[in-house]
Amino acid sequence: MKRLYAVLFALLLVTAGCEAKSNLNIESDTDQHIETTKAPNKMPKDMPSTFNFMVRFGIGTVNKNEINTFQGTVTKDLIENGTASAKIKFTKEELNSIYLKMRDINIMAIQNLSPAVSGCERVPFSEDMWEISINGETNTFTWTDKHCNLTDEAEQVLELRRLIQDIVEEKPEYIKLPEAEGGYQ
Repeated sequence: MKRLYAVLFALLLVTAGCEAKSNLNIESDTDQHIETTKAPNKMPKDMPSTFNFMVRFGIGTVNKNEINTFQGTVTKDLIENGTASAKIKFTKEELNSIYLKMRDINIMAIQNLSPAVSGCERVPFSEDMWEISINGETNTFTWTDKHCNLTDEAEQVLELRRLIQDIVEEKPEYIKLPEAEGGYQ
């Protein structure tokens, strides 16, 4: 009798193991399917004349820095001394390099900016608010690096903002703006 129970128990374990393995394979297939169903890139290959963007960013929810091609302005957070703004104009080559980076990351179809598991939090953290307009279509979104793990799309958006910020910080109009004083806690 004990032998019969042992055999039944062994069969039960094997059956349960096969079922668990089968479920894992289904989940794995589903995950792979999700990864391969990214939105098609509908952005034109060449930068259209109706391309504009605005990115507002800063520490935490203090988003006083702004780069705005709609208005042709840049605003710098001076922390203790408020903000300072200047008129700024990108060259066609600069705008084209920004546009190509946006096209490369398919910015008009950005969807997954929050990690599935938030885990730990950074202090301080950055937050960006974006508005991008191409051929009359507008995409707006916000993202943060508050969580330690960033999605691939969030990393790409951060890299894009840094590219734009680097271009702006080399402009004479930006260099003439006053230095920030103080800091955020």
